[in-house]
Amino acid sequence: MPQSLPCLHPNPGWTAAPPSCDTVGKHCILELYDCDPGRLDNQAFLRDTITAAAHQAGATLLNLITHRFQPQGVTGLALLAESHISIHTWPESGYAAVDVFTCGDHTMPERACAVLAAELGAGRHRLTSFRRETPSAIAGAERTPALRSRG
Repeated sequence: MPQSLPCLHPNPGWTAAPPSCDTVGKHCILELYDCDPGRLDNQAFLRDTITAAAHQAGATLLNLITHRFQPQGVTGLALLAESHISIHTWPESGYAAVDVFTCGDHTMPERACAVLAAELGAGRHRLTSFRRETPSAIAGAERTPALRSRG
């Protein structure tokens, strides 16, 4: 029987130890079809929706950057304390490609995916999720917080 390996904690400076597991985190790849083209092309709406998705996943939003393309389409990237959410939209096709990766046992990336699918009015979707395995080189290593200089 394989031995359980320690998880990588999203914030190694926390004092509480994470439960044992053999994964770094969970990665969801979401494809949204037949979406509302107006929502896919609305940069402000997407910013609000990505923020809500991060919140529903139990993640901490650190930064959010979006860009609207001409004549249409938006790309967004949310930097999370636990990893990231990205979205790329094609309003002319009613399609969005989403990537949600979160570390830690307190996050639920599928909830972020559900928010995005609902808010973008997806007629159908395809969700693929998998666990990212802990690299063997660090699986058994004790992690300590990095010391930062203050200047």
